[in-house]
Amino acid sequence: MSMFDKIKGLFIEEDKSAPKKEAPKVQTDTPTPVDNTPVDLDSIDVSNAKTDSKFVDVLMKAIEANNLDGFDYLEYKQSLQSLSKMDMDESTQYQSAFAMAKTMGATPTKLVSSANHYLKVLNKERSKFNQALQNQKQKQITGKENEIKQLEQGIKDKKAQIEKLQKQIEASQKKLENIKGNINKSAAKVESTNEQFLVAYKLVASQIESDIKNMQQYLK
Repeated sequence: MSMFDKIKGLFIEEDKSAPKKEAPKVQTDTPTPVDNTPVDLDSIDVSNAKTDSKFVDVLMKAIEANNLDGFDYLEYKQSLQSLSKMDMDESTQYQSAFAMAKTMGATPTKLVSSANHYLKVLNKERSKFNQALQNQKQKQITGKENEIKQLEQGIKDKKAQIEKLQKQIEASQKKLENIKGNINKSAAKVESTNEQFLVAYKLVASQIESDIKNMQQYLK
């Protein structure tokens, strides 16, 4: 099993029946400033949400690329994962895993610090995704809206002309409706992509935040 698969297995229960998807390519074009209203992650419910594996893979690859040397939070979480299958309460699981971790030189402070390191890695990926998302909004929506304004002005001008221009007006009207339809589809696709990423982010980040809280509570 590769390191990537090991790390992913710490956070995601793999559905072996589901087809594998390629990770999305992040565009690096310099964006034109657009509205970047922050999303309230606390409002996202991941209990019954479907996670898009390609976004989970993006996050897992980022964690893999920034894996710290030695025994840290990831190795500690692996021990927790093994103990979770045993009949013991949460506090005992954390303390038992830490008993083994201490033999590897781990301390509560080091474990929490390394967990925060991976949380920062996720937040960096979230920022990169938000930037790419804004690029797509600018390319697929804002630019088309400007084209709509130009076509609408053209339609107003053509309507003032005589009968010989009627066919040109009708052609422009048809093009206008097609562009509006494409904008609705593009907006829905961008929003769906945003929701899929945020669900994947919340699924992983919430686990790390929960572990940090429990480590701070149980590991003294």
